[in-house]
Amino acid sequence: MLYFKNFLLFLTLLLFFLIGNLSAKPSTCEDCHKKMTPKAVEDFNRGKMASQLTCDSCHGQTHTSANDVDKAKLPTISTCQKCHAEKAEEYMAGKHFLGLLPITAFPEFAHNQPEAFIAGQKGCNGCHNLGIKDDNVRGAVEYRKYYKYGMDCQSCHTRHAFSVKEAKEPEACNSCHTGFDHAQWEMWFHSKHGSAYITDRAAHRGPTCQDCHMQNGNHNVMTSWGFLALRLPEDDKEWMGYRATILQGLGVLDANGKPTARLDVVKAANIARLDKESWQKERDKMIANCKKCHSENFAKENLKNSDLMIKAADKIFAEAINIVKDLYKDGIIKKDSNKATWPYPDLLTFYEVTTPIEEELYNMFMDYRMKTYQAAFHNMPDYTTWYGYAKMKETLVKMKKESETMRLLAAKSKTTKKVESKK
Repeated sequence: MLYFKNFLLFLTLLLFFLIGNLSAKPSTCEDCHKKMTPKAVEDFNRGKMASQLTCDSCHGQTHTSANDVDKAKLPTISTCQKCHAEKAEEYMAGKHFLGLLPITAFPEFAHNQPEAFIAGQKGCNGCHNLGIKDDNVRGAVEYRKYYKYGMDCQSCHTRHAFSVKEAKEPEACNSCHTGFDHAQWEMWFHSKHGSAYITDRAAHRGPTCQDCHMQNGNHNVMTSWGFLALRLPEDDKEWMGYRATILQGLGVLDANGKPTARLDVVKAANIARLDKESWQKERDKMIANCKKCHSENFAKENLKNSDLMIKAADKIFAEAINIVKDLYKDGIIKKDSNKATWPYPDLLTFYEVTTPIEEELYNMFMDYRMKTYQAAFHNMPDYTTWYGYAKMKETLVKMKKESETMRLLAAKSKTTKKVESKK
């Protein structure tokens, strides 16, 4: 009896193997690539696309031997769009499609890095290598030097399996949404939402990244606040005061509060909300999604409290910006970088600064402020507190003390020079 069961199992597996191989369309490319890139061949043939497509469907027919490898076409969003028009359109209307734009727009940061860091994808471009790759897409020629390999759909549906199942798991988001300035993976994973899902995936008790940010499979992936957690206009006058200072530090407003050319970059990259309607649209979508598990009142109150954590962080951040601004104004820090935000520090130069106090401001902006509000929305109080808000307060104390020291040293140096000049 046991022998018969094992024989049936053998036949079943054999039949499955034969059907799987018969379903894959034959391709002469595999003759070489089974040796050169065996895993790519294996992944492709186990995916659904293998039954309908061959290698040249995405890579073209001009590459036929080891002597013309440079003729192989690398897929872009337009390649996927031919078969997946609706999902491509959703994706291209969302923030992920604009991922390359901020990198190319930031002064000094992107332009002063090693080739391997940006174009070689060993730094930020490892994730931000998204969008603007086709000649028919705005800005393609200008930004072409900042990427080498197409990503887009392949960032989540990794090649060559292009698995929908893989892209639906929260781990698909892990490799980009982690670490210093966007630790969403850690926040979600350690939240009740994350633990409820991870401990019983089959029951799907807790929401994943995709459940909240890709409702009903929509590839748009937008949020109310955007990456910078800034919106205009702001009815709360106190908060608007903090926000104006931050926008001046970002170079979006000049010293007189007037818009600068950098506002166009913010608009193009869609990293802030510049009208009430766009902010409210995304908030309403999120509340509707939360209502699948929670009451509407609970959802609104939770999101409102997360909003207020942005305000709390902005109050500290604005004070920190003004500390550095005053050091510039009084000539204690010689500002020799981008002059567009004079007399404000240029936050978008990131760590390309010359003094420790400017580095502290950079950390407050890209690390602690981000974690304060991102963790609030991901329901991870520990990150909001100890990795975010508490670090902002600690850093502000350090900056105040360091500012005092710098002013004392500057005064002492000035006095010494006067004495020496009289000799």
